[in-house]
Amino acid sequence: MAESRVRVLLVGAGRTALALVSIGVLVVTGYAWNAYRSISTQLTTSTVLGGTPPPAAPADAPRQEFTALLVGLDSRTDAQGDPLPADVLAQLHAGGDDGQLHTDTIILVHVPASATEPVVAVSFPRDSYVPISDGSGRHKINSAFGRGYRAAEAQLQARGVDGAELDRRAREAGRRTLVDTVEAVSGITVDHYGEINLAGFVELTNTLGGVRVCLNGAVDDSAYSGVELPAGPQTLLGAGALAFVRQRHGLEDGDLDRITRQQAFLAGLTNQVLSTGTLGDPVRMSGLMSVVTRYVVVDAGWNLDAVVGQLGSLAGTDVVFRTVPTIRPDLQTPVDGIAVEVDDARVRGFVATVLNGDPRAGDAESAAAGPVRAGAPAGVTPTPTAGPGPSTAAPPSSRPVIDAGGVTCVD
Repeated sequence: MAESRVRVLLVGAGRTALALVSIGVLVVTGYAWNAYRSISTQLTTSTVLGGTPPPAAPADAPRQEFTALLVGLDSRTDAQGDPLPADVLAQLHAGGDDGQLHTDTIILVHVPASATEPVVAVSFPRDSYVPISDGSGRHKINSAFGRGYRAAEAQLQARGVDGAELDRRAREAGRRTLVDTVEAVSGITVDHYGEINLAGFVELTNTLGGVRVCLNGAVDDSAYSGVELPAGPQTLLGAGALAFVRQRHGLEDGDLDRITRQQAFLAGLTNQVLSTGTLGDPVRMSGLMSVVTRYVVVDAGWNLDAVVGQLGSLAGTDVVFRTVPTIRPDLQTPVDGIAVEVDDARVRGFVATVLNGDPRAGDAESAAAGPVRAGAPAGVTPTPTAGPGPSTAAPPSSRPVIDAGGVTCVD
């Protein structure tokens, strides 16, 4: 098998890491075609974007550009909706399930048609204060899934739907609310959807033999995320890796610093896989495929087989991680507590620039684009600010640009 077929698209953050790695494995590696086809019928799929997979593309078909929404769902169930065992939750320091179904990691990943352009992943802080697509006004973006779920749940229960079918249909409504919200906030059409929960992330890092990270200083967050790590470079496994990407207490910018942690983790993971030929290892590939079927949900229209091998060879610097610009991380809101303030037009301009133009552009450069949005979904227009408006007390902040060319040291 040519080395160029044994490459993977790895982008994202936090608990979404498993979805990104697993989906990437299926999308861009030519390894184990027969094994993929044997498990494809076992994948858990969603109808959130409608449709069924199109016919497989011919081998000489041109590369297809797409943007995927990848989310880490704070759910204590697997992809089939079955509860995770209590001992697994204890290892994860997951705490109780408050039933909120928050999407604590939200990332748009753009894969360009051109082989010379990089893959770009843009993270949205989970507490970004944005208009929710259900018409309820501005709230934290990570509540969109739960709001859509609960509204559909009440309607379905009134019609006598219950049990597993109630949960399945309510989850689809939650996903749709989240997709619609992200499309309106970003101005970008979502072509594909991937979702993951807590436990799969732990199994992923164990399957890969750990991931290299680097800390500027020692941290002790054992009372919250469970992380207690020394300064300097180190390899993280399982629950330790999850704790590393979940910590926000004790970090100066809270959720924004946590996103930087997550991006640095995924950059290190990407670098590791691309530089060591991990995907050529049958044992690890078997483990990855097993994790896919248990913990990953993808949209039914994502024909992974059709785009196998389209991306060719990736180098670490070909995967770039960005974070949308923010105004302030301590916005006081009427009913949602403290949130991250964003400017809607500036976010759309930034996303359009880094996904469709310059992936390393600064916020000041993308601001000139204003609300102009390449790939904007039909009918989406800038949403007027409702509730607390953008603050003039602090300028928009830009987070570090991270790529997978090496291991990045973070706070």
